[in-house]
Amino acid sequence: MGQVEELEAKALAELGQVGDLKALEEWRVRYLGRKGALTEALRGLGALPAEERRATGARANQAKAKLEAAFEQATDTLTAKAAAVPSAAIDVTLPGYPFPQGRLHPLTQTANEIVDIFNAMGFQVAEGPEVEWDYYNFEALNIPPEHPARDTMSTFWLDQDAVAGKGRLLRTHTTSVTARTVATMKPPIRVIEPGRVYRYEATDATHLTGFAQVDGLAVDRGITMADLKGTLFEFARRFFGEDRQVRFRCDYFPFVEPGVEMAIECGVCRGAGCRVCGQSGWLEIAGAGMTHPEVLRRGGIDPDVYTSFAFGISVERLPMLRYGIEDMRLLYGSDLRFLKQF
Repeated sequence: MGQVEELEAKALAELGQVGDLKALEEWRVRYLGRKGALTEALRGLGALPAEERRATGARANQAKAKLEAAFEQATDTLTAKAAAVPSAAIDVTLPGYPFPQGRLHPLTQTANEIVDIFNAMGFQVAEGPEVEWDYYNFEALNIPPEHPARDTMSTFWLDQDAVAGKGRLLRTHTTSVTARTVATMKPPIRVIEPGRVYRYEATDATHLTGFAQVDGLAVDRGITMADLKGTLFEFARRFFGEDRQVRFRCDYFPFVEPGVEMAIECGVCRGAGCRVCGQSGWLEIAGAGMTHPEVLRRGGIDPDVYTSFAFGISVERLPMLRYGIEDMRLLYGSDLRFLKQF
């Protein structure tokens, strides 16, 4: 009898010190569990005489009921305490939880920077449709149906009249906007034409079926090749910095005469040669030249009075050169580990 009373007092004293639900569960197992102290005491009643066993058993059951009631009360108290966070525990001076913050895609950042640079040089933005007529994509740019240059632009045709030169297509270059600009604006003209273009060709580290371009056009009296080179040199200086090497070489485009190719020192190998630049140390970023007189004439501008230069820049190749990206396809992979670097 004295052992049961001592056990009850000890259990109630420990229960008063319990401060959370985890410790409360440990208390229940220690005293009321299948192998708890009170259960073990009840199992020892069989060794007592009958009369003493009866009295001690009744007292033990009474102690068990009292401890179970105390346990239930403590459970309710601690549960309510855990649910109600006291106001003193909230420090309003602490910073809030950080939420993920979105950023512009690196290609969007690049396109915006290109527009800002040319805006600062006096160019305005012009846009045109991505589904284009054959006339503006080819014929107005001095590329008639029989011209071999069409073979170099694998095209996504949308109409059956492609052979006749009257169909619609996904534009193969934003120079189609140049054709529209010449036909709708009067000199002096200084515009850039950003947008997406599409070509039916194999993809690799520097080529995609869908990519972004920014074309440019300037039409005025007395414009020369020196104006074109000066404009593109200034763009390269502002975008890449003054230490990056720039190269111009003769090239052919049906809508310019003469035509040039503008290349930048490879940002991956710094001119040493790698797979990105084809071991040449240079990566072409723009085709340019003096606008062909026939293109101006088709748009209603007299080439005997006005001269013009035009250029087309590949947007994806610019971050490749600036940051040393080895594969253009990474820019379209949606891998946040890659995109978060920009």
